[in-house]
Amino acid sequence: MKKASIVAMAFLMAFIIAVVISCAINPVTGKKQIMFMTEAQEVQLGAQYDPQVIATFGEYKNDNLLNFVQTKTNEMARISHRPNLEYHVKILDSPVVNAFAVPGGYLYLTRGILAQLNNEAELIGVLGHEMGHVTARHSASQQSKQQIGQLLLVGGMIASEKFAQYAEYAMQGMQLLFLKFSRDDEREADRLGVEYMSKIGYDGHKMADFFQVLNKMSMADGQNGVPTFLSTHPDPGDRYNSVNQQAAWWQDSLKLPSYKVNADNYYAMIDGIIYGEDPRQGFVEGNTFYHPELKCKFSFPAGWQLENSPAQVNIGPADGKALVVFTLTSGESLSSAAQTTIEQLGLTLQDSKQITVHGMPAIVSTSKQIQTDQSTGQQQTNMVLSYFINSDNRYYVFHGVTTEADYNNYTSAFKSTMGGFSRLTDQSKLNMKPKKILVKKVQKTGTLADAFKSYGVQSDKMAELALLNNLELTDRVQAGKMIKVIGQ
Repeated sequence: MKKASIVAMAFLMAFIIAVVISCAINPVTGKKQIMFMTEAQEVQLGAQYDPQVIATFGEYKNDNLLNFVQTKTNEMARISHRPNLEYHVKILDSPVVNAFAVPGGYLYLTRGILAQLNNEAELIGVLGHEMGHVTARHSASQQSKQQIGQLLLVGGMIASEKFAQYAEYAMQGMQLLFLKFSRDDEREADRLGVEYMSKIGYDGHKMADFFQVLNKMSMADGQNGVPTFLSTHPDPGDRYNSVNQQAAWWQDSLKLPSYKVNADNYYAMIDGIIYGEDPRQGFVEGNTFYHPELKCKFSFPAGWQLENSPAQVNIGPADGKALVVFTLTSGESLSSAAQTTIEQLGLTLQDSKQITVHGMPAIVSTSKQIQTDQSTGQQQTNMVLSYFINSDNRYYVFHGVTTEADYNNYTSAFKSTMGGFSRLTDQSKLNMKPKKILVKKVQKTGTLADAFKSYGVQSDKMAELALLNNLELTDRVQAGKMIKVIGQ
Protein backbone atom coordinates (compact mmCIF):
# COMPACT_ATOMS: atom_id res chain seq x y z
CA MET A 1 0.00 0.00 0.00
CA LYS A 2 1.47 3.32 -1.11
CA LYS A 3 0.04 6.80 -0.86
CA ALA A 4 -2.07 7.45 -3.96
CA SER A 5 -4.65 9.94 -5.07
CA ILE A 6 -8.16 8.56 -5.59
CA VAL A 7 -10.31 9.68 -8.51
CA ALA A 8 -13.93 10.11 -7.48
CA MET A 9 -16.23 7.49 -9.01
CA ALA A 10 -19.07 9.98 -8.85
CA PHE A 11 -17.20 12.18 -11.30
CA LEU A 12 -16.63 9.20 -13.59
CA MET A 13 -20.30 8.26 -13.49
CA ALA A 14 -21.35 11.81 -14.28
CA PHE A 15 -18.92 11.87 -17.18
CA ILE A 16 -20.28 8.67 -18.71
CA ILE A 17 -23.88 9.76 -18.33
CA ALA A 18 -23.06 13.08 -19.96
CA VAL A 19 -21.67 11.67 -23.19
CA VAL A 20 -23.74 12.03 -26.32
CA ILE A 21 -24.88 8.91 -28.18
CA SER A 22 -23.59 9.18 -31.72
CA CYS A 23 -22.92 7.23 -34.89
CA ALA A 24 -19.25 6.93 -35.73
CA ILE A 25 -17.20 5.29 -38.46
CA ASN A 26 -15.24 2.34 -37.11
CA PRO A 27 -11.56 2.96 -37.99
CA VAL A 28 -10.96 -0.72 -38.81
CA THR A 29 -14.12 -1.79 -40.63
CA GLY A 30 -15.06 1.57 -42.16
CA LYS A 31 -18.65 0.89 -41.15
CA LYS A 32 -20.97 2.97 -38.99
CA GLN A 33 -21.45 1.93 -35.37
CA ILE A 34 -23.37 3.30 -32.42
CA MET A 35 -20.98 4.96 -30.00
CA PHE A 36 -21.81 6.64 -26.72
CA MET A 37 -18.68 8.76 -26.82
CA THR A 38 -16.61 10.75 -29.26
CA GLU A 39 -12.92 10.03 -29.72
CA ALA A 40 -12.07 13.07 -27.58
CA GLN A 41 -14.32 11.74 -24.81
CA GLU A 42 -12.76 8.29 -25.21
CA VAL A 43 -9.29 9.78 -24.69
CA GLN A 44 -10.53 11.77 -21.70
CA LEU A 45 -12.07 8.64 -20.19
CA GLY A 46 -8.79 6.75 -20.56
CA ALA A 47 -6.96 9.60 -18.84
CA GLN A 48 -9.43 9.35 -15.94
CA TYR A 49 -9.06 5.57 -15.70
CA ASP A 50 -5.26 5.63 -15.68
CA PRO A 51 -4.79 6.85 -12.08
CA GLN A 52 -7.34 4.26 -10.93
CA VAL A 53 -5.34 1.50 -12.59
CA ILE A 54 -2.07 2.74 -11.08
CA ALA A 55 -3.70 3.14 -7.65
CA THR A 56 -4.94 -0.43 -7.87
CA PHE A 57 -1.78 -2.19 -8.97
CA GLY A 58 1.06 0.26 -8.68
CA GLU A 59 3.53 0.97 -11.45
CA TYR A 60 6.56 -1.26 -11.91
CA LYS A 61 9.64 0.86 -12.48
CA ASN A 62 11.94 -0.53 -15.16
CA ASP A 63 13.03 2.16 -17.59
CA ASN A 64 14.70 -0.26 -20.00
CA LEU A 65 11.58 -2.40 -20.40
CA LEU A 66 9.22 0.56 -20.47
CA ASN A 67 11.23 2.39 -23.13
CA PHE A 68 11.26 -0.74 -25.26
CA VAL A 69 7.51 -1.40 -25.08
CA GLN A 70 6.65 2.26 -25.62
CA THR A 71 8.97 2.46 -28.64
CA LYS A 72 7.49 -0.69 -30.21
CA THR A 73 3.96 0.50 -29.46
CA ASN A 74 4.66 3.81 -31.18
CA GLU A 75 6.10 1.91 -34.14
CA MET A 76 2.95 -0.22 -34.46
CA ALA A 77 0.73 2.80 -33.91
CA ARG A 78 2.13 4.51 -37.00
CA ILE A 79 0.99 1.64 -39.24
CA SER A 80 -2.25 0.98 -37.33
CA HIS A 81 -5.80 2.03 -38.19
CA ARG A 82 -5.59 4.92 -35.72
CA PRO A 83 -2.14 6.43 -36.36
CA ASN A 84 -3.06 9.82 -34.88
CA LEU A 85 -4.03 8.41 -31.49
CA GLU A 86 -1.39 8.79 -28.77
CA TYR A 87 -0.74 5.49 -27.00
CA HIS A 88 0.40 5.23 -23.40
CA VAL A 89 1.92 1.98 -22.14
CA LYS A 90 2.36 1.19 -18.43
CA ILE A 91 3.92 -1.79 -16.65
CA LEU A 92 1.88 -2.70 -13.58
CA ASP A 93 3.39 -4.01 -10.36
CA SER A 94 1.25 -7.15 -10.30
CA PRO A 95 2.22 -10.85 -10.44
CA VAL A 96 -1.00 -11.68 -12.29
CA VAL A 97 -0.47 -12.74 -15.91
CA ASN A 98 -2.54 -10.14 -17.73
CA ALA A 99 -2.61 -7.34 -20.25
CA PHE A 100 -5.51 -5.03 -21.03
CA ALA A 101 -6.46 -1.77 -22.67
CA VAL A 102 -8.86 0.96 -21.66
CA PRO A 103 -10.44 3.50 -24.01
CA GLY A 104 -8.28 6.22 -25.46
CA GLY A 105 -5.05 4.34 -26.14
CA TYR A 106 -3.97 3.26 -22.64
CA LEU A 107 -2.31 -0.16 -22.68
CA TYR A 108 -1.21 -2.08 -19.60
CA LEU A 109 1.12 -5.04 -19.12
CA THR A 110 1.65 -6.67 -15.74
CA ARG A 111 5.13 -7.73 -14.69
CA GLY A 112 3.50 -11.15 -14.34
CA ILE A 113 2.90 -11.43 -18.07
CA LEU A 114 6.38 -10.09 -18.83
CA ALA A 115 7.85 -12.89 -16.70
CA GLN A 116 5.80 -15.47 -18.60
CA LEU A 117 6.78 -14.32 -22.10
CA ASN A 118 9.87 -15.81 -23.73
CA ASN A 119 10.81 -13.52 -26.61
CA GLU A 120 10.22 -10.10 -28.08
CA ALA A 121 7.79 -11.46 -30.67
CA GLU A 122 5.42 -12.80 -28.00
CA LEU A 123 5.53 -9.42 -26.24
CA ILE A 124 4.83 -7.53 -29.47
CA GLY A 125 1.96 -9.92 -30.18
CA VAL A 126 0.35 -9.14 -26.82
CA LEU A 127 0.81 -5.40 -27.39
CA GLY A 128 -0.57 -5.70 -30.92
CA HIS A 129 -3.63 -7.60 -29.67
CA GLU A 130 -4.39 -4.94 -27.05
CA MET A 131 -3.81 -2.18 -29.59
CA GLY A 132 -6.28 -3.99 -31.84
CA HIS A 133 -8.96 -3.64 -29.16
CA VAL A 134 -8.26 0.11 -29.12
CA THR A 135 -8.06 0.68 -32.88
CA ALA A 136 -11.30 -1.24 -33.43
CA ARG A 137 -12.83 0.69 -30.51
CA HIS A 138 -13.83 -2.52 -28.72
CA SER A 139 -13.12 -1.12 -25.26
CA ALA A 140 -14.97 2.12 -26.02
CA SER A 141 -17.93 0.16 -27.38
CA GLN A 142 -18.02 -2.13 -24.36
CA GLN A 143 -17.74 0.83 -22.03
CA SER A 144 -20.67 2.43 -23.83
CA LYS A 145 -22.75 -0.65 -23.11
CA GLN A 146 -21.56 -1.06 -19.51
CA GLN A 147 -24.17 -0.15 -16.95
CA ILE A 148 -22.71 1.75 -14.03
CA GLY A 149 -24.59 0.49 -11.00
CA GLN A 150 -24.16 1.23 -7.33
CA LEU A 151 -20.82 -0.02 -6.09
CA LEU A 152 -20.82 -2.65 -3.38
CA LEU A 153 -18.33 -3.06 -0.62
CA VAL A 154 -17.13 -6.40 0.72
CA GLY A 155 -19.78 -9.01 0.00
CA GLY A 156 -23.19 -7.41 -0.05
CA MET A 157 -22.67 -4.46 2.26
CA ILE A 158 -23.86 -1.21 0.70
CA ALA A 159 -22.23 2.06 1.65
CA SER A 160 -22.06 5.52 0.16
CA GLU A 161 -20.02 6.41 -2.88
CA LYS A 162 -17.42 8.01 -0.62
CA PHE A 163 -16.50 4.71 1.00
CA ALA A 164 -17.12 2.82 -2.21
CA GLN A 165 -14.10 4.68 -3.53
CA TYR A 166 -11.97 2.79 -1.04
CA ALA A 167 -13.42 -0.66 -1.69
CA GLU A 168 -13.67 -0.39 -5.46
CA TYR A 169 -9.95 -0.61 -6.06
CA ALA A 170 -9.18 -3.89 -4.33
CA MET A 171 -12.65 -5.41 -4.29
CA GLN A 172 -15.16 -4.47 -6.97
CA GLY A 173 -14.22 -1.47 -9.08
CA MET A 174 -11.92 -3.12 -11.58
CA GLN A 175 -14.84 -4.74 -13.39
CA LEU A 176 -15.02 -1.47 -15.31
CA LEU A 177 -11.49 -2.01 -16.57
CA PHE A 178 -11.53 -5.75 -17.20
CA LEU A 179 -14.26 -5.78 -19.81
CA LYS A 180 -14.86 -9.10 -21.52
CA PHE A 181 -15.05 -9.01 -25.27
CA SER A 182 -17.14 -11.04 -27.67
CA ARG A 183 -15.66 -13.85 -29.75
CA ASP A 184 -15.81 -11.64 -32.82
CA ASP A 185 -13.95 -8.87 -30.98
CA GLU A 186 -11.26 -11.31 -29.86
CA ARG A 187 -10.83 -12.67 -33.37
CA GLU A 188 -10.55 -9.15 -34.71
CA ALA A 189 -7.98 -8.16 -32.06
CA ASP A 190 -5.96 -11.29 -32.87
CA ARG A 191 -6.09 -10.49 -36.59
CA LEU A 192 -5.05 -6.87 -36.02
CA GLY A 193 -2.30 -7.90 -33.63
CA VAL A 194 -0.82 -10.28 -36.22
CA GLU A 195 -1.09 -7.57 -38.90
CA TYR A 196 0.60 -4.89 -36.81
CA MET A 197 3.44 -7.08 -35.51
CA SER A 198 4.09 -8.54 -38.97
CA LYS A 199 4.29 -5.09 -40.55
CA ILE A 200 7.03 -4.03 -38.10
CA GLY A 201 8.93 -7.23 -38.82
CA TYR A 202 8.04 -9.65 -36.01
CA ASP A 203 7.11 -13.32 -36.35
CA GLY A 204 3.35 -13.59 -35.81
CA HIS A 205 3.63 -17.36 -35.23
CA LYS A 206 5.04 -16.56 -31.78
CA MET A 207 1.76 -14.90 -30.83
CA ALA A 208 0.13 -18.28 -31.45
CA ASP A 209 2.78 -19.99 -29.31
CA PHE A 210 1.83 -17.81 -26.37
CA PHE A 211 -1.76 -19.03 -26.60
CA GLN A 212 -0.44 -22.52 -25.90
CA VAL A 213 1.16 -21.24 -22.69
CA LEU A 214 -2.08 -19.55 -21.68
CA ASN A 215 -4.06 -22.72 -22.30
CA LYS A 216 -1.70 -24.63 -20.01
CA MET A 217 -2.06 -21.93 -17.38
CA SER A 218 -5.85 -21.98 -17.63
CA MET A 219 -5.84 -25.29 -15.81
CA ALA A 220 -4.49 -23.53 -12.71
CA ASP A 221 -6.57 -21.44 -10.34
CA GLY A 222 -6.73 -17.66 -10.83
CA GLN A 223 -4.40 -15.54 -8.71
CA ASN A 224 -5.65 -13.32 -5.90
CA GLY A 225 -9.15 -13.07 -7.35
CA VAL A 226 -7.84 -10.72 -10.04
CA PRO A 227 -8.78 -11.59 -13.63
CA THR A 228 -6.07 -13.27 -15.69
CA PHE A 229 -5.53 -12.89 -19.43
CA LEU A 230 -7.79 -15.79 -20.40
CA SER A 231 -10.62 -14.73 -18.09
CA THR A 232 -10.62 -11.20 -19.51
CA HIS A 233 -9.99 -12.43 -23.06
CA PRO A 234 -12.37 -15.39 -23.44
CA ASP A 235 -10.92 -18.03 -25.73
CA PRO A 236 -12.90 -17.85 -29.00
CA GLY A 237 -11.94 -21.39 -29.94
CA ASP A 238 -9.11 -22.41 -32.24
CA ARG A 239 -7.02 -19.26 -31.81
CA TYR A 240 -3.72 -21.08 -32.17
CA ASN A 241 -4.42 -22.35 -35.68
CA SER A 242 -6.17 -19.15 -36.73
CA VAL A 243 -3.28 -16.90 -35.66
CA ASN A 244 -0.75 -19.21 -37.33
CA GLN A 245 -2.70 -19.04 -40.58
CA GLN A 246 -2.88 -15.24 -40.40
CA ALA A 247 0.84 -15.01 -39.64
CA ALA A 248 1.64 -17.17 -42.66
CA TRP A 249 -0.62 -15.02 -44.86
CA TRP A 250 1.05 -11.77 -43.80
CA GLN A 251 4.54 -13.17 -44.17
CA ASP A 252 3.68 -14.41 -47.66
CA SER A 253 2.21 -11.01 -48.52
CA LEU A 254 4.94 -8.82 -47.04
CA LYS A 255 7.84 -11.03 -48.15
CA LEU A 256 10.32 -9.52 -45.70
CA PRO A 257 13.76 -11.17 -45.65
CA SER A 258 13.17 -12.44 -42.09
CA TYR A 259 10.87 -11.98 -39.11
CA LYS A 260 12.22 -11.19 -35.66
CA VAL A 261 11.85 -13.37 -32.56
CA ASN A 262 14.75 -12.07 -30.42
CA ALA A 263 14.58 -14.43 -27.45
CA ASP A 264 18.02 -13.61 -26.00
CA ASN A 265 17.39 -9.86 -26.21
CA TYR A 266 14.13 -10.33 -24.36
CA TYR A 267 15.74 -12.46 -21.66
CA ALA A 268 18.33 -9.75 -21.11
CA MET A 269 15.55 -7.20 -20.53
CA ILE A 270 13.63 -9.28 -17.98
CA ASP A 271 16.65 -10.62 -16.12
CA GLY A 272 16.14 -9.55 -12.51
CA ILE A 273 12.48 -8.47 -12.64
CA ILE A 274 10.36 -9.32 -9.61
CA TYR A 275 8.45 -12.59 -9.82
CA GLY A 276 5.33 -13.31 -7.78
CA GLU A 277 4.16 -11.20 -4.86
CA ASP A 278 6.48 -8.46 -3.64
CA PRO A 279 6.63 -8.75 0.18
CA ARG A 280 8.12 -5.26 0.47
CA GLN A 281 4.68 -3.87 -0.41
CA GLY A 282 3.00 -5.83 2.36
CA PHE A 283 2.42 -9.48 3.17
CA VAL A 284 0.33 -11.60 5.52
CA GLU A 285 1.49 -14.32 7.87
CA GLY A 286 -1.28 -15.94 9.88
CA ASN A 287 -3.62 -13.06 10.62
CA THR A 288 -0.93 -10.36 10.82
CA PHE A 289 -0.20 -7.87 8.05
CA TYR A 290 3.40 -6.69 7.73
CA HIS A 291 4.62 -3.81 5.60
CA PRO A 292 8.44 -3.68 5.40
CA GLU A 293 8.62 -0.43 3.41
CA LEU A 294 6.29 1.45 5.75
CA LYS A 295 7.78 -0.40 8.76
CA CYS A 296 4.44 -1.15 10.38
CA LYS A 297 2.24 -4.11 11.23
CA PHE A 298 -1.18 -4.96 12.64
CA SER A 299 -3.30 -8.04 13.21
CA PHE A 300 -6.86 -8.61 12.09
CA PRO A 301 -9.61 -11.04 13.15
CA ALA A 302 -9.20 -14.67 12.20
CA GLY A 303 -11.36 -15.60 9.23
CA TRP A 304 -11.45 -12.07 7.81
CA GLN A 305 -10.24 -11.53 4.26
CA LEU A 306 -7.50 -9.04 3.42
CA GLU A 307 -6.92 -7.39 0.04
CA ASN A 308 -3.76 -5.34 -0.39
CA SER A 309 -3.28 -2.68 -3.06
CA PRO A 310 -0.98 0.33 -3.47
CA ALA A 311 -3.85 2.63 -2.48
CA GLN A 312 -5.01 0.88 0.68
CA VAL A 313 -5.62 -2.36 2.52
CA ASN A 314 -9.23 -3.59 2.79
CA ILE A 315 -10.24 -6.19 5.37
CA GLY A 316 -13.67 -7.71 5.93
CA PRO A 317 -15.52 -10.71 7.31
CA ALA A 318 -16.91 -13.36 4.99
CA ASP A 319 -20.51 -12.19 5.52
CA GLY A 320 -19.68 -8.79 4.04
CA LYS A 321 -21.34 -6.84 6.82
CA ALA A 322 -18.30 -4.79 7.79
CA LEU A 323 -15.19 -3.28 6.26
CA VAL A 324 -11.89 -2.04 7.69
CA VAL A 325 -9.88 0.28 5.44
CA PHE A 326 -6.24 1.03 6.18
CA THR A 327 -4.52 3.80 4.22
CA LEU A 328 -2.50 7.00 4.48
CA THR A 329 -3.84 10.50 4.76
CA SER A 330 -2.24 13.93 4.74
CA GLY A 331 -2.44 17.20 6.64
CA GLU A 332 -0.41 19.85 8.38
CA SER A 333 -1.01 18.05 11.66
CA LEU A 334 -2.71 14.91 12.92
CA SER A 335 -5.82 16.86 13.92
CA SER A 336 -6.07 18.64 10.57
CA ALA A 337 -5.60 15.34 8.73
CA ALA A 338 -8.43 13.83 10.76
CA GLN A 339 -10.75 16.79 10.22
CA THR A 340 -10.08 17.01 6.49
CA THR A 341 -10.56 13.28 5.95
CA ILE A 342 -13.88 13.23 7.79
CA GLU A 343 -15.11 16.21 5.79
CA GLN A 344 -14.03 14.70 2.49
CA LEU A 345 -15.90 11.50 3.27
CA GLY A 346 -19.07 13.42 4.09
CA LEU A 347 -19.24 12.04 7.62
CA THR A 348 -21.10 13.55 10.55
CA LEU A 349 -18.73 13.51 13.50
CA GLN A 350 -20.26 12.17 16.72
CA ASP A 351 -17.27 12.23 19.05
CA SER A 352 -13.50 12.44 18.95
CA LYS A 353 -10.68 12.09 21.47
CA GLN A 354 -6.91 11.91 21.62
CA ILE A 355 -5.28 8.62 22.57
CA THR A 356 -1.98 6.83 22.07
CA VAL A 357 -1.48 3.62 20.10
CA HIS A 358 1.68 1.79 21.14
CA GLY A 359 3.23 5.09 22.16
CA MET A 360 2.18 6.96 19.00
CA PRO A 361 -0.17 9.98 19.12
CA ALA A 362 -3.59 9.11 17.74
CA ILE A 363 -7.14 10.39 17.39
CA VAL A 364 -10.12 8.08 17.59
CA SER A 365 -13.46 9.30 16.24
CA THR A 366 -16.94 7.97 15.71
CA SER A 367 -19.03 9.26 12.82
CA LYS A 368 -22.36 8.65 11.12
CA GLN A 369 -23.12 8.45 7.49
CA ILE A 370 -26.66 8.48 6.10
CA GLN A 371 -27.22 6.86 2.74
CA THR A 372 -30.39 7.04 0.67
CA ASP A 373 -31.28 4.23 -1.72
CA GLN A 374 -32.14 6.06 -4.94
CA SER A 375 -34.51 3.34 -6.12
CA THR A 376 -36.55 2.92 -2.93
CA GLY A 377 -35.95 6.19 -1.12
CA GLN A 378 -35.12 4.25 2.05
CA GLN A 379 -32.34 5.52 4.26
CA GLN A 380 -29.57 3.52 5.89
CA THR A 381 -27.29 4.82 8.61
CA ASN A 382 -23.69 3.60 8.66
CA MET A 383 -21.37 3.97 11.62
CA VAL A 384 -17.69 4.70 11.04
CA LEU A 385 -15.00 4.18 13.68
CA SER A 386 -11.74 5.90 12.65
CA TYR A 387 -8.25 5.79 14.10
CA PHE A 388 -5.78 8.44 12.91
CA ILE A 389 -2.23 7.58 13.96
CA ASN A 390 0.95 9.67 13.73
CA SER A 391 3.96 7.43 13.18
CA ASP A 392 7.11 9.47 12.56
CA ASN A 393 5.04 12.30 11.02
CA ARG A 394 3.35 9.93 8.61
CA TYR A 395 -0.42 9.88 9.14
CA TYR A 396 -2.10 6.50 8.95
CA VAL A 397 -5.86 6.04 9.13
CA PHE A 398 -8.13 3.08 9.78
CA HIS A 399 -11.85 3.28 9.04
CA GLY A 400 -14.21 0.61 10.35
CA VAL A 401 -17.54 0.77 8.52
CA THR A 402 -20.78 -1.10 9.18
CA THR A 403 -24.48 -0.38 9.56
CA GLU A 404 -25.78 1.27 12.70
CA ALA A 405 -27.67 -1.94 13.52
CA ASP A 406 -24.49 -4.04 13.34
CA TYR A 407 -22.08 -1.56 14.88
CA ASN A 408 -22.00 -3.11 18.36
CA ASN A 409 -21.26 -6.50 16.81
CA TYR A 410 -18.09 -5.24 15.14
CA THR A 411 -16.80 -2.53 17.47
CA SER A 412 -14.51 -4.91 19.33
CA ALA A 413 -13.02 -6.28 16.10
CA PHE A 414 -12.49 -2.75 14.80
CA LYS A 415 -10.74 -1.60 17.96
CA SER A 416 -8.51 -4.64 18.28
CA THR A 417 -7.34 -4.27 14.66
CA MET A 418 -6.76 -0.52 14.83
CA GLY A 419 -5.34 -0.51 18.34
CA GLY A 420 -2.91 -3.26 17.36
CA PHE A 421 -1.09 -1.04 14.89
CA SER A 422 2.59 -0.83 15.77
CA ARG A 423 6.03 -0.17 14.33
CA LEU A 424 7.72 -3.09 12.62
CA THR A 425 11.16 -3.75 14.09
CA ASP A 426 11.59 -7.48 13.40
CA GLN A 427 14.58 -7.64 11.05
CA SER A 428 13.44 -10.94 9.57
CA LYS A 429 10.25 -9.20 8.39
CA LEU A 430 11.91 -5.94 7.41
CA ASN A 431 14.45 -7.77 5.26
CA MET A 432 11.97 -9.90 3.30
CA LYS A 433 13.07 -9.96 -0.32
CA PRO A 434 11.00 -10.68 -3.42
CA LYS A 435 11.74 -13.52 -5.78
CA LYS A 436 13.21 -12.55 -9.13
CA ILE A 437 13.54 -13.90 -12.65
CA LEU A 438 17.16 -14.97 -13.17
CA VAL A 439 18.28 -15.77 -16.70
CA LYS A 440 20.87 -18.54 -16.89
CA LYS A 441 22.80 -20.17 -19.72
CA VAL A 442 22.52 -23.94 -20.11
CA GLN A 443 26.00 -25.29 -19.43
CA LYS A 444 25.63 -28.78 -20.89
CA THR A 445 23.30 -30.21 -23.53
CA GLY A 446 20.64 -32.39 -21.90
CA THR A 447 17.05 -32.27 -20.73
CA LEU A 448 15.46 -29.18 -19.25
CA ALA A 449 15.23 -31.06 -15.95
CA ASP A 450 18.99 -31.63 -16.06
CA ALA A 451 19.58 -27.92 -16.65
CA PHE A 452 17.36 -27.04 -13.69
CA LYS A 453 19.21 -29.50 -11.46
CA SER A 454 22.52 -27.91 -12.39
CA TYR A 455 21.20 -24.62 -11.00
CA GLY A 456 19.83 -26.17 -7.82
CA VAL A 457 16.14 -25.99 -8.69
CA GLN A 458 14.08 -28.13 -6.31
CA SER A 459 12.09 -30.93 -7.91
CA ASP A 460 8.74 -29.58 -6.69
CA LYS A 461 9.43 -26.25 -8.49
CA MET A 462 10.46 -27.71 -11.83
CA ALA A 463 6.97 -27.97 -13.37
CA GLU A 464 6.30 -24.28 -12.63
CA LEU A 465 9.62 -23.28 -14.18
CA ALA A 466 9.06 -25.48 -17.22
CA LEU A 467 5.81 -23.61 -17.87
CA LEU A 468 7.62 -20.32 -17.30
CA ASN A 469 10.00 -21.33 -20.12
CA ASN A 470 7.23 -22.82 -22.30
CA LEU A 471 9.08 -26.14 -22.35
CA GLU A 472 8.61 -29.66 -21.05
CA LEU A 473 11.00 -31.09 -18.47
CA THR A 474 11.91 -33.84 -20.93
CA ASP A 475 12.71 -31.40 -23.75
CA ARG A 476 16.32 -31.42 -24.91
CA VAL A 477 18.07 -28.06 -24.49
CA GLN A 478 21.36 -27.20 -26.10
CA ALA A 479 24.37 -25.82 -24.28
CA GLY A 480 24.29 -22.04 -24.46
CA LYS A 481 20.49 -21.73 -24.51
CA MET A 482 19.06 -19.14 -22.13
CA ILE A 483 16.52 -20.33 -19.56
CA LYS A 484 14.64 -18.68 -16.71
CA VAL A 485 14.95 -19.77 -13.08
CA ILE A 486 13.75 -18.10 -9.88
CA GLY A 487 16.04 -16.67 -7.24
CA GLN A 488 16.65 -13.65 -5.02
